[in-house]
Amino acid sequence: MMMRRIIKCDEGAAAAEMALVLPFLIVMLFGGMELSYYFYNEHQVMKGVRDGARFASRQPFTAINCSTAIPGSVQTAIKEVTRTGQLSGGIARVPGWTNADVTVSVSCPATAVTMGIYRDEPNAPRVKIVTTVDYQSLFDGIGVIDSTYTINAEQQAAVMGI
Repeated sequence: MMMRRIIKCDEGAAAAEMALVLPFLIVMLFGGMELSYYFYNEHQVMKGVRDGARFASRQPFTAINCSTAIPGSVQTAIKEVTRTGQLSGGIARVPGWTNADVTVSVSCPATAVTMGIYRDEPNAPRVKIVTTVDYQSLFDGIGVIDSTYTINAEQQAAVMGI
């Protein structure tokens, strides 16, 4: 009689089910937050690289062209706009993103373009912004993504010499 009562008793069933399901819920919660934060950081880096390329494309041909190197002050300004969205100072869009993580280069097409805004230039320069940022995890491995991941982005634009 006593054994039958114990077998039919379901007073602790909800607590037992919760104890079984809770670890999966916690992993899903932290994993979802970590994944969302990663995508947010990736979006910020892509936005920064796009802004940097747009800013660089509006530099005069005296600063960015196919025959001379980009002046240091112009490179620094491009890196600052890419990283912070401002010409000088400001907070990085992504934690840990430094100017050293941003590379600015100029390339020129093999065939000369000598019409339109490039009629007085020897060629049509294109500026390319490349960056690799170390991802700084929210929970450092509790979620799905940890701090060993990097965020890579690149963008290029034709220099308009405005």
